[in-house]
Amino acid sequence: MSNLYSKPQPEMADPFRKALDHSMKANVAETIAAKKEADPYGHLSFAETEIPLKEVTVQKKLDKYLSRFAYLKKPTHHIHKKADQLLPRIAKILKSYGVPEDFKYIAVVESSLNPKTTSHKGAGGYWQFMPATARLYGLKVNGSVDERLDLIKSTHAAAKYLKSLHDEFGDWTLAAAAYNVGGGSLRASLRRQKKDNYYDLKLNSETAAYVYKIISMKAVLETT
Repeated sequence: MSNLYSKPQPEMADPFRKALDHSMKANVAETIAAKKEADPYGHLSFAETEIPLKEVTVQKKLDKYLSRFAYLKKPTHHIHKKADQLLPRIAKILKSYGVPEDFKYIAVVESSLNPKTTSHKGAGGYWQFMPATARLYGLKVNGSVDERLDLIKSTHAAAKYLKSLHDEFGDWTLAAAAYNVGGGSLRASLRRQKKDNYYDLKLNSETAAYVYKIISMKAVLETT
């Protein structure tokens, strides 16, 4: 009998401890999930540049466009099919120029990935280039040829343009804004307002919404 108690006995599985461990793990998982739900902006990011997500005005604008693009959340939507097919090709070209992958969503915001999209000002193609800007970055646009409609050629042109804007402004968010409003106009706004941050600038309604649209489009397409 003394030998029985002197030898270490194998530890028996404790069903109560097991149940307690399971409960604790479940509570931790619920807490993490609740935290994510309480902070819906925590997963948002854009092109290596910080988004001031704690600012109420920024949150309101993001809410607005996240809600507006909610119809895209269905994986069966035609934009999802186009995005799955075209965005990896766009991202590869952008990367070759050192342009952040997030800029591929400009093509979605600008044209819904439909090259036949045109604006009343004359912009056209996947990236909605104006004819003069398209020619400046190597695209043929004339009565017989319009290379703005060519995904590969127009994306190379867009990458060159975006890189030049970043070289000028030193910030990817400002480069995105300049893509929409033009470098000269953005320079004037920065100089006049003495600001150097997109989120602090007072811009025309289209440009003021532009980066928020890109971020929201990214959020919707990457989480569905």
